Amino acid sequence: MAKESGLGWSVCSVDDASGTPRDIKNDFTNVQIATPRGVQDVTGLDKSAYERILLLADFSFTGNGVFNDAPNMGHDVFKTVTSTSVPRTLTLTVSGQTLANEVLFTDYPLTRADSGELTYSVPGVLCDGTVPTWTTA
Repeated sequence: MAKESGLGWSVCSVDDASGTPRDIKNDFTNVQIATPRGVQDVTGLDKSAYERILLLADFSFTGNGVFNDAPNMGHDVFKTVTSTSVPRTLTLTVSGQTLANEVLFTDYPLTRADSGELTYSVPGVLCDGTVPTWTTA
């Protein structure tokens, strides 16, 4: 294995409200992915430094994209975030490594910049209790 750039993602799909995966990687300009673990402080009185244990795993995602109202593209997928309460499968694949999670998208904010750009930044969080795990595609 070698170090690689983040260029050339092969999959970035999000289910629409009906559960159909839609390939919208062309609409995203950048994404943030986090897979944090909770931590509990279990330091006893006999310690002079922190002692901790790992707790629950989590996942969060923010996709920043350009408004595209073509059928089955970004706007079509996210416009129902405010009117539906359904989990959506988010699948990310880069360099043969896949991370797929059931996600609740919590907002679909659009921004029209003073330069005329129309963009969005859609946040999502883990919803089904499955530990986020990268797998080899």
